[in-house]
Amino acid sequence: MVARSRDVFIPASKKTYMKLTFHGAAKQVTGSNYLLEVNGAKYLIDCGLHQGGNFCERHNWNPFPYPPNEISAVFVTHSHVDHIGRLPKLAREGFRGPVYSTFPTKDAAELLLLDSDHILAQDAEKFKQPLLFTKDDVLKVMEQWHGVEYHTPIIVGSGKSQITATFGNAGHILGSSFLIIEAAGKKIIFSGDLGNSPSPIIGAREVAPVDADYAVMECTYGDRVHESMEERKGLLEDRIEETAKRNGVLVIPAFAMERTQELLFELHDLVREGRVPPIPVFVDSPLAIKLTEIYKKYARYFDAATQKLIREKGSIFDFPGLKFTLSTEESKHINDVPPPKIIIAGSGMSHGGRIMHHERRYLPGLENTLLIVGYQAVGSLGRQILDGVKTVRMFGEQIPVRCHIEVMRGYSAHADQPQLLEWLHPMRTHLKTVFLTHGEEEGAKVLAAKISDELAIHAHIPSPDESFEL
Repeated sequence: MVARSRDVFIPASKKTYMKLTFHGAAKQVTGSNYLLEVNGAKYLIDCGLHQGGNFCERHNWNPFPYPPNEISAVFVTHSHVDHIGRLPKLAREGFRGPVYSTFPTKDAAELLLLDSDHILAQDAEKFKQPLLFTKDDVLKVMEQWHGVEYHTPIIVGSGKSQITATFGNAGHILGSSFLIIEAAGKKIIFSGDLGNSPSPIIGAREVAPVDADYAVMECTYGDRVHESMEERKGLLEDRIEETAKRNGVLVIPAFAMERTQELLFELHDLVREGRVPPIPVFVDSPLAIKLTEIYKKYARYFDAATQKLIREKGSIFDFPGLKFTLSTEESKHINDVPPPKIIIAGSGMSHGGRIMHHERRYLPGLENTLLIVGYQAVGSLGRQILDGVKTVRMFGEQIPVRCHIEVMRGYSAHADQPQLLEWLHPMRTHLKTVFLTHGEEEGAKVLAAKISDELAIHAHIPSPDESFEL
């Protein structure tokens, strides 16, 4: 068990002291930010943006609940903006320490942070707030950022405040990690986002260490079970064929990092095997196009089967009929191509980007399909559509939703309930507590009950800004 603590003092006789505070992703799927204090030194695990609706996003402008200049180091589990998006703000307000992640995470993070600049500028105008950060702030924090390999111990601090941190492969996206921190005689593991494993391209996540004292584990799909990888490929094939028969457009809102690359990987197989009609496929996301190049750069992080496929067949992200539309003009010309066709565009929650222009055009058509392949945060436009609204407001207009709405949860990059339990299982005899984060409260409660009943581990769902002395 752990002792809860909000205003904690360190007794003079106490030799070691560790305190964990949940400043983000507590009872919500966004804004990951955990503060770990070890004998006076302060370390952050992730520092993400809050996403999904005005109420949530306003929190991005709130002051940090700790002085940025007192943070000794930041450890980043992966490059999604809900885990990295406030790092430039942190540097702007005085953080001067090192940032650590894997090499692919570092490279992808720079692209994702620079890309978020214009969206955040729009939010600043909407909320009548100053800019959250500038391009110079992004470049500043990248100068503080260090790439490391998996399984390479990082030693930070000195004396009783020293910690050793090691990244393991979380199997979520390219370069994603869980983080093992050893300090003050204890071992705590932060799952980051655990992958829907084994994932195409990057393969299976690694097994967690059996001797962790505490675990902070995501539970995005703590109450769900995904379809299998083979099932999802068949379902994708079906959605393409059905839409093509209606002479419609298949529109897929997809996250630029990982989701787009996995879709291309599976479309590559379906097209080359002749399992789907030869129709045009557009990737209408400059960010996704640039991130696909990072995937190619770090092919050594792919699983053995994918590396073998590359040696035998060349590119895994190219096939007849595929077109990458980098410029705005190229994007507009997609409208000139008659259906049937497939459009993959960001953002994944229909929260901004080019996908909104395509949805505005194709949501009203009975012959079209909107295929949802990723998590839709509460308050996002994608969540509204998923929940069955008949109209949505876009660009100042009410757009009717008449097209077919399909959901494929197998494309989620997050582990489902059985996989989360499987990841925890090796730690069951040693763990004192597992903290469930990065999930909506109802789903977290379902998983917490499962963990207690099946693994006999104490599970706690922390509230925002709740602290624990470990």
